[in-house]
Amino acid sequence: MTDPNLPDGARAVALSAARLAYGDRVLWDGLDLDVAPGEFVAVLGPNGSGKTSLMRVLLGLQKLTSGTVRIAGSPPGRGNRAVGYIPQQRALDPTVAVRGRDLVGLGFDGHRWGLGLGGMRERRRRVDTALAAVGATAYADRPVGLLSGGEQQRLRVAQALVGDPRVLLCDEPLLSLDLAHQRAVSTLIDERRRATGAAVLFVTHEINPVLPLVDRILYLVDGRFRVGTPEEVMTSETLSSLYRTDIAVVRVHGQIHVVGAHGHLSDLCEDNPHHHLADH
Repeated sequence: MTDPNLPDGARAVALSAARLAYGDRVLWDGLDLDVAPGEFVAVLGPNGSGKTSLMRVLLGLQKLTSGTVRIAGSPPGRGNRAVGYIPQQRALDPTVAVRGRDLVGLGFDGHRWGLGLGGMRERRRRVDTALAAVGATAYADRPVGLLSGGEQQRLRVAQALVGDPRVLLCDEPLLSLDLAHQRAVSTLIDERRRATGAAVLFVTHEINPVLPLVDRILYLVDGRFRVGTPEEVMTSETLSSLYRTDIAVVRVHGQIHVVGAHGHLSDLCEDNPHHHLADH
């Protein structure tokens, strides 16, 4: 839980009375969210609920309609080296010839020019360290277009980590990955935040791979939201209130499943065509 006595400047993320609307459509209003250093917060909800828009706000790509936001002690803005970003998994074209280590190096370069010899040495050291941290050293010199989806995503994680960010924003980093790679990527991110004290905001449909790692959940649905521990948010009562229909939350062998109004039992995941609560 976030320490209420933590100074504003020490909070990794601070949203106060935040409202985001597009015309008459309100994604969320009155959102207060303080994330402490080292905290892991999962962001859940269906398509259109404002999960990726929240990422854009924190990256400085989208302005709030009202309210205030600070990230790593500063207003959001492009090129903030205290913020690392892992985008949604998208397979790269096989013709992309950029090497894995060059892709990772872009995360260190930022907007800086003329690093000089000393800067290049530091860059090389940081890139090698990040590659080793995600287990990607073996294919660091291969063209990224020829790598598997899981290997490409490991490189994206390394790219986000190479600058030693204080806040790590993850927008569906598990999308299109198989279960083994989902667990591997989730574990990499968790190990990094535990080692460095970086805060993590993790947008996902796949709650079960990260459930053991999560401190709190922000659940967004149709302009409504709940913030709390998994035990507080992932309940039949809370989800029924958010979705305004009868929802049953079932825990099976340590995993969370949801029974919706039509009786379907499924994970909170995107690839189940029968799950009417998931994004499609």
